[in-house]
Amino acid sequence: MIHSIDPIFISIGKFHIYWYGIMYLIAFISAWYLGNIYIKKDIICISKVQFSDLIFYCFLGVLFGGRFGYCLFYKLHTTFEDPLSLFYIWEGGMSFHGGFLGVIISIIYFCKKYSINFFQISDFITALTPIGLFTGRIGNFINAELWGKPSEFFWSVIFPKVDNLPRHPTQLYEAFLEGLILFAILNILLIKKAKTITVTSFFLIFYSAFRFLVEFFRVPDAHIGYVAFSWVTMGQILCLPMFFLGIYFLMTKRR
Repeated sequence: MIHSIDPIFISIGKFHIYWYGIMYLIAFISAWYLGNIYIKKDIICISKVQFSDLIFYCFLGVLFGGRFGYCLFYKLHTTFEDPLSLFYIWEGGMSFHGGFLGVIISIIYFCKKYSINFFQISDFITALTPIGLFTGRIGNFINAELWGKPSEFFWSVIFPKVDNLPRHPTQLYEAFLEGLILFAILNILLIKKAKTITVTSFFLIFYSAFRFLVEFFRVPDAHIGYVAFSWVTMGQILCLPMFFLGIYFLMTKRR
């Protein structure tokens, strides 16, 4: 397969709307819709008004946290030289781990505002998060970014903007694992009303495990490369705290 998808969804004169932005929009609309279904079925005990506030706070957390995390984890030197680059959103560059921290801050603020247990809300939000992970990785594939290493598998993809080598479509690997599989695991637990902290724990464990695995097939960021042993990537390092935190939460739940 030769990648030939136009990253521009629609153009109006010199104004362009990109598929990547559309993917974010689809994610938040879908999460809002599914979240309201769960509220209606009493799977989560918050009002629709509170949920609208929560979605808005999480949107800000993803936007600002994702951008700040990218500049901190992947472009620290450049950011120090030009601090205003933090706000150059049009240049691209979003970090999942930064967005994750941004969402945590958003949930903390929401829970303090409405006096709700943090893990009840985090269980709810993490069950919806794979929707955004799925659409985000599809957006990465459309943009022909975050490509994989050369491959001889029949499902390999040639990205002409890179070279003419067939490569692992690691964006689709992550969409499948972090999006579809993780969504199924977490939402089954949520619907069955697993004990508090369980959904959050499983999210941390499985997301970090899936991401760590796919990183072996993905080409690391050119300006960073491998950070250790000629195979460890920044993404893998950032996944380790998530994994062990998930294990810790499961142990806490059992106690």
